[in-house]
Amino acid sequence: MSKRFATLAVAVLMAVGLVPRAAQAICNVDYRVQPGDTLFSIAEAHYNDRSRWTLIYYSNQHVLEGPSVIPGKTLHIPCAQEASAPDATPLRKDDAEMKLLTGGGFAPFTDQALPGQGMVTELVNAALELTPAPVSYSITWEQDWSKHLFPMLDEKQFDMGFPWLKPDCAATPADERCVNFHFSEPLMTIPIMVFVRADTTFSYDSDADMLGKTLCRPEGYYTHDLDRSDRKWLSEGKVTLVRATDPGACFRKLMARDVDAVSLNLFLGANTLIAEGLRDQVVPLERPLSEEGLHVVISKRHWRGTAHLYRVNAGLKALKADGRFQDIVSRHLELFWAQLQ
Repeated sequence: MSKRFATLAVAVLMAVGLVPRAAQAICNVDYRVQPGDTLFSIAEAHYNDRSRWTLIYYSNQHVLEGPSVIPGKTLHIPCAQEASAPDATPLRKDDAEMKLLTGGGFAPFTDQALPGQGMVTELVNAALELTPAPVSYSITWEQDWSKHLFPMLDEKQFDMGFPWLKPDCAATPADERCVNFHFSEPLMTIPIMVFVRADTTFSYDSDADMLGKTLCRPEGYYTHDLDRSDRKWLSEGKVTLVRATDPGACFRKLMARDVDAVSLNLFLGANTLIAEGLRDQVVPLERPLSEEGLHVVISKRHWRGTAHLYRVNAGLKALKADGRFQDIVSRHLELFWAQLQ
């Protein structure tokens, strides 16, 4: 990614109100990627708003190289969806055949106070409506996420839970999630960003730029993307990982210059910067560190595990095929940006 974007303010991710909107977006068109283009620069050209790069990202994942654009490829530039009420969910009822478990405080993905109870909740609802073998289902909200996998899902108090990250089970087969749970296809993927001080010269154009750096992630957060087979940053001591009690504490360490960067998912980072009052002092670099999927999980000892996962995966495939997936994601992105103004 080009270094000229590294000093942009948090408008890369932040609310649309931080960057003037174009009088009329150039959208619902196809665009052929040129050398030097990024999702950020394409969003600026078509929407006059760099923060809308995620609209292009979620509409074109089948032709992207991870989160990077490829010169010569054709991207569809969608128009933003108007915020509206979610679709009805006639199969969702309290006394249901299939019982799902989730929790709140995970904006914009799951929270009972969010429209549609969050982006991922609405995707799950829609997928289960479109599956070729629909059954009634319920969703229970447990706010203590530490109870979800163990004991609640492991002991089959509920059939399935969402949304959960999947470890690198090929590299770490002994991971407790890999040992005990099956994972659906990703409901969606989220970019993992690198956040730095606005006054730094830190750039991230290739993995070599990270060597010798100190990164912060909160305690309990995954590290498999930092130590995957082509990196080995942690196991070989190439990068130092500092833990903090929560995302805000990581950003406070960044401002105190105790770490070089903070690595969090795009949405959590954006929310935390607003909460910490740092939108003009911290910037996200354009090149995502990785992409992580959010999945539905079910115990490997669940007697209907195969059937239930089939329902989710088949419904998700149908959801993407008929265009509703993009409609739901786009609508929730609009709501997310609006709330960050």
